[in-house]
Amino acid sequence: MITSSPWRMPDFRILFTATALSQLATNIGYVAIPLIAVTALHAGPGQAGALAALSTAAFLLIGLPAGAWVDRMRHRRVLILADLARALLLASIPLAWWLDALTFGQLYAVVLLTGCATVFFDVGSQSVLPQLVGRDGLVQANAAVMTLIAAGNVAGRGAGGGLVQLLTAPVAVACAAAGYLASALRLSAIRGTAGAPAADRPTRLGAQIAEGLRHVLGNAELRALALTGTLTNLGSQIVNTVLPILFVSELGLPPGALGLFWAAGGAGLLLGARCARPIGARLGHGRTLGLAGPLLAPAGLLVPLIDRGPGLWLAGAGWLLAMTKTGMDNVLGVSLRQRMTPDGLLGRMNATFRFLLTGALAVGAAVAGLIGELTTVRVTLWVGAVLLAIAFLPVFLSPLRARRELPAGIPAASG
Repeated sequence: MITSSPWRMPDFRILFTATALSQLATNIGYVAIPLIAVTALHAGPGQAGALAALSTAAFLLIGLPAGAWVDRMRHRRVLILADLARALLLASIPLAWWLDALTFGQLYAVVLLTGCATVFFDVGSQSVLPQLVGRDGLVQANAAVMTLIAAGNVAGRGAGGGLVQLLTAPVAVACAAAGYLASALRLSAIRGTAGAPAADRPTRLGAQIAEGLRHVLGNAELRALALTGTLTNLGSQIVNTVLPILFVSELGLPPGALGLFWAAGGAGLLLGARCARPIGARLGHGRTLGLAGPLLAPAGLLVPLIDRGPGLWLAGAGWLLAMTKTGMDNVLGVSLRQRMTPDGLLGRMNATFRFLLTGALAVGAAVAGLIGELTTVRVTLWVGAVLLAIAFLPVFLSPLRARRELPAGIPAASG
């Protein structure tokens, strides 16, 4: 029998520590790779936008079929292979740099293929969680995982900026590769995961993908969560894509300052993740999702005021508050969608969300590069900030706003 506390489950503790290592690696790379492009290869807005777009383009290219594939596969194997692939790919960057052979072509290829591995890791990790903790433990488990991810944003991005400043960006990328390898080794200790039985799945890939799309887009609450998440990611990615150029090239700030600014967003995610469970229990889960948006999201409009003086602190505060809202959305929204999805559809449901939400990151990066080339970095920041400020509207206007409790869950697989 699955216990009520996820921390009593050894496999959940293993997944949690492996996720910690993986998130640390991801966030170090998040800072170090664009700084390699800017400092070593002198990237402009268009090239920075292309690099950021390719890092998440995999979710648009293979996001939907990946969900069907994950539903057919053993989840532990998926997670381990994804981490090993990311370790090898990132290790090639410092090697090429030390050989004086690093090019934009290699950076583009590495971030695209690393993104493909991340597709499988993200879908697999969210799909395996209900198996490890049971549906009654999802809010507590998701709060722990989202808190970890937020803490990783603080520690990983802060560490990434510090490593780049002290040891150079290629060394920071090598550290990220080591983190992925350590995560893979840790995941090998998991014993209690498996994919859904073959008899529960449609045999045709197209039918499986369509079933996942219908499940998400045909439900008003899931659809609202998907739309709000998509707009949030679109706005935040537009902002994040041009921040390295603004900090390093235009404002002349050190890489460590960029890492600290991103760490402030991670602190907001951490605060939101920690507050989501107690506030949701007091006000109701749907009401919390509905109220957090108009109260916190407009703070994103402070980000374009960033400057070397007080504007830097004001923009950092706005970024922290906007990300606090995102952290609350992550815990309650992910728990809601997991509870509303049958076991046999978890991979496809998660893949549909990842396709939309992370696909928005690829689109946002490309849009940021285009706007930055045609106008200015400041204009680009304002576009992203406005999208962040209005992203709450789909949830606010949906039935979720009146929901007090999470649904009971649907443990059986659908036909």
